[in-house]
Amino acid sequence: MKLAIVLFNLGGPDRPEAVRPFLENLFSDPAIINLPAFVRRPLAKFIAARRTPLARGFYDQIGGRSPILPETEAQARALETALVRTGHTAKCFIAMRYWHPMTRETVAAVRSFQPDRIVLLPLYPQYSTTTTRSSLEEWRREAKRQRLTAQAHEVCCYPFEAGFVAALTEMLNDALAHAKPGIEYRVLFSAHGLPKRMIERGDPYQWQVERTVEAILARLTLKDIDYTISYQSRVGPLEWIGPDTDAEVRRAGADGKGLIVIPVAFVSEHSETLYELDIAYGKLARETGVPDYIRVPTARTQRPFIEALASLVGLALGSKGPVSCAPGRICPRDRVCGQDEQGRGAKDA
Repeated sequence: MKLAIVLFNLGGPDRPEAVRPFLENLFSDPAIINLPAFVRRPLAKFIAARRTPLARGFYDQIGGRSPILPETEAQARALETALVRTGHTAKCFIAMRYWHPMTRETVAAVRSFQPDRIVLLPLYPQYSTTTTRSSLEEWRREAKRQRLTAQAHEVCCYPFEAGFVAALTEMLNDALAHAKPGIEYRVLFSAHGLPKRMIERGDPYQWQVERTVEAILARLTLKDIDYTISYQSRVGPLEWIGPDTDAEVRRAGADGKGLIVIPVAFVSEHSETLYELDIAYGKLARETGVPDYIRVPTARTQRPFIEALASLVGLALGSKGPVSCAPGRICPRDRVCGQDEQGRGAKDA
């Protein structure tokens, strides 16, 4: 069987000149700004123009570009190797939502490859309408437009998949083991934020982030740790889910606590980890009296994580409907869910 695996991620500018068009693509997505196109597109250009100088400054401090594409390419090669160990021979393709290689390009590449079957695998462990659904819907539109007819299988989400959780837990255990003596630490599980109204409309993202954290805590060597979940990257005037990561950094300083910060919704390094967590919040920690600030890496190509992705590919190939990290629907019924009513998505967990 000739198998194509498509890895989805947001993408990022690969050079300073790409920052503005990247931002325009981002804010033009109706999943991000839910307004009619004749309003949304000019608004996206306006927001991008205003944010470009600031964003370029961020990227200048991490090498002038996002590392997300080479990081995803490394994950693709590692996944191909892992699939060989499980008896599958496959070629991985990358589809970025807001910068190259974009979905249109990747559909064309997969079509030229002429696979027998396709597995659509988002690199978003927690499902959100703004990430997973947006990426998969764009793929379906382009696949239909380009007449890509090979059977496609979808992975919905994997917030508590054992390998993903094991990779993060292993790195967090290591950070805890190397903490400085004499300092009390708080573990800060940081995830990308969302406007609160999206959660109120049924987006399961926050619920799934909480399940990820629960799964990590259950596996930690050290029990009864001081921890909190926070959300970063808030923009615009809307009320966002909280608490904000910057507020939690300040609180740790006021409490005299060291911080061990672990990103739980990103699986590769990019501007929100390398700039926001490392540089901006690291500086804030020093300014607000945090006695020690440790940042845990993302899952990247950690073996348990890559093996988790390979396992999800196998599950998807054996299912008629979208799959997650557990049999059945994992989200509460009042949450929007990427799984349909077929196969593994047919009943509550």
